[in-house]
Amino acid sequence: MSNPAEYRPSNIPTDPGVYRFYDKNDRVIYVGKAKNLKNRLNSYFGSNLATKTNRMVHTAVRVDWTIVGSEIEALALEFTWIKSENPQFNVQFKDDKTYPYLAVSLSEKYPRLFVSRQKHVKGNRYFGPFTNTWALRGTVEVLQKIFPVRACSQSNFNRAVATKRQCLLGDIGKCSAPCVDAISQEEHNVLAKNLVSYLDRNPTDIAESVQQDMERASANEEFELAAKLRDQLEALSKTTEFTETSLNNNFSADLIGIHEEVTHAAASLFSIRAGRIIASRAWIIDLADVLEDEDVISAALAKIYTDNKIPNEVLVDRESSDLLALEEWLSSVAPQKVHITIPLRGEKFEMMRTVQRNAQQALIQYLSKRSNDSAVTGKALEEIHEELNLPELPLRIECFDISNIQGKHMVASMVVFEDGQPKKSDYRRFAIDDDSEFDDTRAMHHVVARRMKRYLAERDIDTQEIKMLGGARPKFAYPPQLIVVDGGAPQVSAAYRALQELGLEQIPLVGLAKRLEEVWMPNNKDPIILPRHSEGLYLLQRVRDEAHRFAINFHRSKRSAVMLESLLDEVPLLGEVRRKALLDRFGSVGAIRKASLSDIAAVPGIGEKIALLVHQSLPDQNSINLGTGEIEG
Repeated sequence: MSNPAEYRPSNIPTDPGVYRFYDKNDRVIYVGKAKNLKNRLNSYFGSNLATKTNRMVHTAVRVDWTIVGSEIEALALEFTWIKSENPQFNVQFKDDKTYPYLAVSLSEKYPRLFVSRQKHVKGNRYFGPFTNTWALRGTVEVLQKIFPVRACSQSNFNRAVATKRQCLLGDIGKCSAPCVDAISQEEHNVLAKNLVSYLDRNPTDIAESVQQDMERASANEEFELAAKLRDQLEALSKTTEFTETSLNNNFSADLIGIHEEVTHAAASLFSIRAGRIIASRAWIIDLADVLEDEDVISAALAKIYTDNKIPNEVLVDRESSDLLALEEWLSSVAPQKVHITIPLRGEKFEMMRTVQRNAQQALIQYLSKRSNDSAVTGKALEEIHEELNLPELPLRIECFDISNIQGKHMVASMVVFEDGQPKKSDYRRFAIDDDSEFDDTRAMHHVVARRMKRYLAERDIDTQEIKMLGGARPKFAYPPQLIVVDGGAPQVSAAYRALQELGLEQIPLVGLAKRLEEVWMPNNKDPIILPRHSEGLYLLQRVRDEAHRFAINFHRSKRSAVMLESLLDEVPLLGEVRRKALLDRFGSVGAIRKASLSDIAAVPGIGEKIALLVHQSLPDQNSINLGTGEIEG
């Protein structure tokens, strides 16, 4: 690591400009812009730098800058250098998958229509990317009926020219067969241009043109041509329905939404033209390499519009200090004025919510794949081991959570993660006696003590003898390398007392508090703050959230059962056997309430008299939701 004081520059100008930090190998590791270079660069050499900024300036060994005439010029130069240098500490975008594009090779003598996953090639027009390959290929089939341009490879086209035999697509009418001169080069090029025009603009314009041509052919008694145009119009209608949304036909814009989690973020792009979603794409951003003052939405705009066509309107989901400058920059490189806005209501706002949901799903899919990566989980376990100063890697982590409503219907859960992955076969639920006075801390002491007593009782069991008898080693006989409790210092103290009472205080114990995600340890007055985007913190959060989910599900089932029982208890002459018979027959109190007197009376052991009492005793408007235990109308 270098010493920033050794390369701190002097005589820095106060003009706007762009600066670059270099590492010892003379690679650019960060590019930034500034309205005032002196003020901005001096901020990197202070004493209170954020974590990632501090890492960047200690990785660098020198910095230089370039003066420009305005902030807009600085923005443009910054984007150019980021693209060419790919600096480590600038926002890094990765495609969450490889997306297919619809392409038309306009530079060829006979343009062709094809699906491509390659980078853009000069002379081709690309539309997309599309999220679903099967949907794209279905669209291609319909497009070939409307605009039968060739779709074969050059080698197949040359073979057809040499043999004077068209391919199957020509036989079934999905290709105009220019290879055998069924259509002239000029006519085929017109077809290709019409296809590009259709993909570029509102399909209603093309439909109206086809409609007029069909009516004209019919009036001229060219019935075969009119029938062909009719089929094209029908196919055009289908492909329009396939891609159309509820948006206004005049709405054309790009929508960009961001969803952030602990370690990563996802940026999602929807391209809408003439009210149709013509393309969608997502990028994954590793937040560990994003400096604290980096603007993700600005970086997303720069990444997207370095290669893609810029529309008149760009919608984003959050504020940015650079939006006005970005708007001016995009307008300067686009053939038209570009407006960047944040939708607050209406159809654009609703569509932006969809874009954000797609960003969230892209991130969920990426993190789900990543959580199964042994290298990532290994790194997370090592970070926990080092940051918490544990005696060994926490290969088995057990987490406890308490769930209740104002101290009633209290339950607890224990989830187990081994090698960074959930081991659901070892999950346990703990029912807590409602007749005893328990708060969260006493409940935590009680549950941890119960679990560890089982460990002490089972750890000395002869496993060889169990195997000989065909059994398995008791699951509570495995000690955890780390116990995590959901909560702060009070919950940690309660759990630690339970370990001390059993002589197991050597087992590492921490608490993860939700408010600031700080980590509490026994006998420590101050919490440990793990790096915000560390893999170790993310794993602890996963463990804590899984315990919370498991406890909530158990709590709901217990709560609903208690509420059902108490409600049916109020019915005279309805004992336990009859209550069970009613629930077995109808499934819920709501179903019983809606049932007729004759249906209730038909249940074995009920009869007309008790059926009338049941009908009169149950609430008239409310029922119990068995999934949540809540009273609903």
